[in-house]
Amino acid sequence: MTITSETIKQDLDRLSDEQLRAVADFIAFLKFRDRRDRVNLTATQLASLATEFAEEDRTLAEAGMDDYVELLGQED
Repeated sequence: MTITSETIKQDLDRLSDEQLRAVADFIAFLKFRDRRDRVNLTATQLASLATEFAEEDRTLAEAGMDDYVELLGQED
């Protein structure tokens, strides 16, 4: 069976709204998968990213602990 863009368009014209949403979701998934597959970081790039975000991660973790301590104090 030969698949052409014209036959796909004809098939799409016959789908219900719910089926079209499912097709749109699948197309979004294919686009996401394609972008994900094209990202290839080296160990050096990954190390650089980890260093870049380490301070922000530390700050967020400390803020979270401060909130946790405050909530524990409210329980008493």
